[in-house]
Amino acid sequence: MLRHKRKLLLSALKKVYLHSQCTYCQKARTLCVKKFRSHLYLQRNYSSPPGEVKSLRSIITPPVSKIRNIGIMAHIDAGKTTTTERMLYYSGYIRSLGDVDDGDTVTDFMAQERERGITIQSAAVTFDWADHRINLIDTPGHVDFTLEVERSLRVLDGAVAVFDASAGVEAQSLTVWRQADKHHIPRICFLNKMDKTGASFSYAVESIEQKLKTKPLLLQLPIGEAKSFRGIVDVVTKEQVIWKPATGLDDGKNFERKPLKEADSPDLLKDTVDARTALIEQVADLDDEFAELVLGEFSENFDSLPADKLRSAVRRVTLAHKAVPVFCGSALKNKGVQPLLDAITMYLPAPNERSYEFLQWYRDDLCALAFKVIHDKQRGPLVFVRIYSGTMKPQSAVYNINKNCIERMSRLLLPFADQQIEISSLTAGNIALTVGLKQSATGDTIVSSKASAMAAAQKAEKDVRSGCGQTRGAENLLLAGVEIPEPVFFCTIEPPSMARQPDLENALACLQREDPSLKVKIDADTGQTILCGMGELHIEIIHDRIKREYRLETYLGPLQVAYRETIQNTVQATDTLDRIIGDKRHQVSVELHLRPWDEEWSAIAPVIEYAENTSNLLQPELRKAVENGIHTSYLQGPLLGFPVQDVVVTVHAVNANADTSPTMVSACVSRCMQKALKKADKQVLEPLMNLEITVGESHLGTVLGDLAQRRGSIQEIQSRQDNKVVIASVPLAEMMGYSTVLRTLTSGSGTFTLELASYQAMSSHEQTALVNKRIGLA
Repeated sequence: MLRHKRKLLLSALKKVYLHSQCTYCQKARTLCVKKFRSHLYLQRNYSSPPGEVKSLRSIITPPVSKIRNIGIMAHIDAGKTTTTERMLYYSGYIRSLGDVDDGDTVTDFMAQERERGITIQSAAVTFDWADHRINLIDTPGHVDFTLEVERSLRVLDGAVAVFDASAGVEAQSLTVWRQADKHHIPRICFLNKMDKTGASFSYAVESIEQKLKTKPLLLQLPIGEAKSFRGIVDVVTKEQVIWKPATGLDDGKNFERKPLKEADSPDLLKDTVDARTALIEQVADLDDEFAELVLGEFSENFDSLPADKLRSAVRRVTLAHKAVPVFCGSALKNKGVQPLLDAITMYLPAPNERSYEFLQWYRDDLCALAFKVIHDKQRGPLVFVRIYSGTMKPQSAVYNINKNCIERMSRLLLPFADQQIEISSLTAGNIALTVGLKQSATGDTIVSSKASAMAAAQKAEKDVRSGCGQTRGAENLLLAGVEIPEPVFFCTIEPPSMARQPDLENALACLQREDPSLKVKIDADTGQTILCGMGELHIEIIHDRIKREYRLETYLGPLQVAYRETIQNTVQATDTLDRIIGDKRHQVSVELHLRPWDEEWSAIAPVIEYAENTSNLLQPELRKAVENGIHTSYLQGPLLGFPVQDVVVTVHAVNANADTSPTMVSACVSRCMQKALKKADKQVLEPLMNLEITVGESHLGTVLGDLAQRRGSIQEIQSRQDNKVVIASVPLAEMMGYSTVLRTLTSGSGTFTLELASYQAMSSHEQTALVNKRIGLA
């Protein structure tokens, strides 16, 4: 018995000992992992001492000449967000450097952005650098979120175009460049990822010149490329800038700037002298004032030309859109960002250097443009505004011209991504966040009062009549908006139960206000809610946001392509409506002629013409009713119910008695339009996409074979370093789920971008197959 108890006691002691040993090992292992993680942290993430981080309240308020409103724009994965993160770190407003892959950057704060490692919505931050205040917007690079770039560029004064030095100009780089051209925005180029394998400074510069049709001004040269990249040479001053890690912490804050001498590198010095000479000649060709200076005092010796004179000339050329300065570096490796910040202050314009015609009519009165809306659960809608003139203050009433309503702004905030600080006022040239504007949406013009708007409109009309302003001056004054692209995908969306339908409607209304490229409509036949978006990723993100932010488990139907309809021949139709409602008789007869649009560009809105005998007889109210009826019938085509385009409508006759209401006129015109569309030969138009695929040469044949099966048309095959770039046009209907297919075909190495090119007519065989599928016969 005692022996048995002794055995049990020893067994228990043994277990305790083993447990303590196991716990010790576990603690040791935990300690080891923590040390390893801290080692990784020192390698990748960099921190400043707590006292060195600036408060947002310390942001300076300089004169308007020292304000810069800039955007970072680029193709997806070129390094926009990483570059922005470094700017905030070096300006002293964040303590540690975030990483896109780790999901801890300042400007990518949405859960969807951090999970996917991409920018989905534009984010605004404000910081100061070298006595300048910089209002910066980091924009998305994915084609599905092009509207975010569009509405950001609408309110910016300058932009930094970021390029992957190993890829040069890519598909979306070209798209955002065109958007910047449309808004006449001066820009500078930053060749990022100079440390990447395959990086080539000369190739990237050549692609900028060839594809963007612009003149690059080389203000920097790299010292080494790919793994050997260690710094840059300032061509203007002939100085080299070398980044040196301090005490094992390579956060890019420590660098040495010194004159480049022949002893350092004879070849590099020769390249720098040649580049400076070429730069001076380029700028002299583009700027007459600088040409006179060069030919006069410094014609014998370009080396003696002062750097400040050259910089001033480069600035003038940049602001005149004659050329773009080019810089280089590696944001991820913390090299080249501080000189880029200096370049932003030196070469991009201040708000008072941009020309806005409407400012002459407002002068010192408040005039601002709402360009973005986000929803906060506590504070409601937050509206981003760009102030063009006057001063904005909280607790003040403002007038929304577009909505024709007065709103009260309760608070004024300074944006810093998802954080904000309250401020007492903000002057012209800045970007602010407002609380309390319930009606304002993207593209709305906000002024101090209705009287101010009327006074500005009267000044504009007076200037137009006297020939001082443009003929569209008054219209531009009131309609400073943003172009919204048409969606190309749609699907049904349903709540988990009918009891949650109001919640879904509220969520979609809020998301639509935030994102105007998202369209929501109700199917007239089934009553289902239809979600229309710019692409698969766009709709996927919206679905995810409804789930996370509004706690709704919604169900999406299959993704479908947004087709269009048109006609192929000329038709004529008449219709009469005669109805007695109450004690009034509504009687109207209409005659319309429809014909196909024969211009090269597409007419998405109806093209309305009036016969000579009709135009003068129609009263303005009646004319408006007629046009409303035509627009209504345009929304649903006769064949498959898709919107109609490329149709010219000629109004030959509209006869209505005195008691007929405008609503009845619109109804009769709409019915007459539907009758005419049904009589015509109908044609379905499908969206045709510009496709760019980057793939290794070993997989090129497989990818081309797959494109041939998708009705793809190969336009060009280019070489990009070790890869091939296939440029093709493919119907959108054939591209469903293509990302998975391409990964399979290329073993995960291929990438592609899609962009809407146009709508093209389907072949009779494809159209018949589509119609049969839609009506359930296939």
